[in-house]
Amino acid sequence: MGSPAGHVLKDELDLMSLFRKNIDALEAYKPGEQPLAGAKVVKLNTNENPYPPSPRAAQALHGFDAESLRRYPTPYAQRAREAAARLCDVPVDWVLVGNGSDDLLTMIMRATAQPGRRVVFPMPTYVLYRTLAQIQDAEVVEVPFDEDYNLPLEALVEAGGAVALIASPNSPSGNRFDNAQLAELARRSDGLVAVDEAYVDFASGSALELVGEFENVLVLRTLLKGYSLAGLRVGFAIGQPGLIDGLAKVKDSYNVDAVADMVAAAAIDDQAHKNANAEKVKASRATLAEQLEQLGFRVWPSESNFLLVRPSAGDAQRLYLGLKERGILVRYFNQPRLDDKLRITIGTDQENAALVAALGEELRT
Repeated sequence: MGSPAGHVLKDELDLMSLFRKNIDALEAYKPGEQPLAGAKVVKLNTNENPYPPSPRAAQALHGFDAESLRRYPTPYAQRAREAAARLCDVPVDWVLVGNGSDDLLTMIMRATAQPGRRVVFPMPTYVLYRTLAQIQDAEVVEVPFDEDYNLPLEALVEAGGAVALIASPNSPSGNRFDNAQLAELARRSDGLVAVDEAYVDFASGSALELVGEFENVLVLRTLLKGYSLAGLRVGFAIGQPGLIDGLAKVKDSYNVDAVADMVAAAAIDDQAHKNANAEKVKASRATLAEQLEQLGFRVWPSESNFLLVRPSAGDAQRLYLGLKERGILVRYFNQPRLDDKLRITIGTDQENAALVAALGEELRT
C-alpha cells in the first residue's frame, strides 16, 4: 500500500536530510573534556580560573529573590550592562550583554555572514569561529600565522572579510596583538573587525580605545576567565551604537537570565578581587613557564591564563595521554600545526607543581 498523499515513508525519509547541506557537512565544535562531578583530577584543559569568584557575586546569588523567577528578565541585562559601561567608561548604549562571548559571536555571524560574504581570521585560533561561519554557510578564509604567531596583517586585509575575527590574546598561543596593528586592520577593512578579548584580564593592555576611533571595531569581553564565572555564562561587547543596535536585532529576546544579570553586575563591580586573582595567575604563569623550559619544552610567550608548549621530542599526544592516566587533564589539539603541542591552563601553585612532577616522570619513560 502506498503512503497517503503528503506523507513520506520512513525508509524514504532515511534517504533525505532534515537539515541544510552545510549543516550535514558541518563538523561540530568539540569543547574540552569535562570530567564527571566529584572526579579526582587536576583540570588544566579549559582555561578556567583556579580561584573563587568575588564574594560580592556569591552574596548576590544567595540574596536573589526567587519571586523574580516568574517574570522575564530585562531584555538587555540592564544591571550587567550598566556595570560593564562603568568599567569601560562608555555610555550604556555602547554595551551589549550576551550569554557568554560565544553568544555575542553568534550574533556577529547572524548579522554579517552569509553565502558570498567572507569570514576571515588567522589560524590556529579559537575554532568556534569556523563553526559559526559554516553554520551561516559563509565563505571562510583562514590566514595562517607564522611560527611566532605574528598578526598576518596584509593577508587579513587582502582577504576582504565582511567580518574579521581577532582573538587578542590569541588562543591557543596566548599572545596579544599591538593596538597599532589592530587599528591598521580596522582602517583598511570595509567590514567589521571584532577583537575577542576573552583573556584580557591577564594581559598587558586592551584594544578598548579603538572602539571610540573606529565605527567598525567591536571589542568582546567575558566573565568566564578573569572573573572565575565560567558556569555563569556572561560576556559583553563594546562598540559604537550603530554596531550595538545592529547586533541587538539578531539576539535572542531574553538572552541573559535574571540570575546571571545580577551576579555578573556584582562581579564586574568588584575589580579589586578580580585583579588580585589575575595577579596570582600571572605570577604562577611566569613560574610554570620557567619550569617547563627547564624540562626542555618550547614555551610561547603568553598574556593569557594558559601556556602553549611543545616538548622537545614533539610527542605531545603521548604526554597528553600519559598525564590523563595520572589524573591531570591538559588540552591536546589533533590538528595541523598543533598536534606537536599542548595547551596548559595555569592552575594553583599546587596543581602546577603536580603537573611539572608528572611531566618529569613522563619524560623519563
